[in-house]
Amino acid sequence: MANVTFKGEKMTLLGTEQKVGNQAPDFTVLNNDLKPVSLHDYDGKVRILSVVPSIDTSVCSAQTRRFNEEAGSLVNTVVLTISVDLPFAQKNWCAASGLDHVITLSDHKDLSFGKAYGVVMEELRLLARSVFVVDAAGKIVYVEYVSEGTNHPDYEKAIAAAKQA
Repeated sequence: MANVTFKGEKMTLLGTEQKVGNQAPDFTVLNNDLKPVSLHDYDGKVRILSVVPSIDTSVCSAQTRRFNEEAGSLVNTVVLTISVDLPFAQKNWCAASGLDHVITLSDHKDLSFGKAYGVVMEELRLLARSVFVVDAAGKIVYVEYVSEGTNHPDYEKAIAAAKQA
């Protein structure tokens, strides 16, 4: 499993670590209207899975904003920001932030996404900061498990992978 810390403390990640070349595992999360959504709902598109511990914190907010900015110039690409925040909180945050190119999804209910991608921090029941890029055929073409949860991901590499997918 990937080695991840959060505020300097080592975290135990639960689930299956993903690698470039794997078929992207499906998952079920909730959208802001409490409706189930899966990876397959976006088949045929490149998918950037931007994973954050909690959307209403500074680094998570900045990560979501950065991918929102980049998404406007990406062709046939959707950005899914996934956290364990309640859908209500995500919806309120999005309304206050005015973002229009990212879709926020909640893994709060059963950690389906987190377990499938090996990002559940057992000690906190939060998702570890990470980025996955899935091509239109469903293959993982980019993976980043951010080693320290309070650090930013490598936006440039993720965007480059999405553009090449």
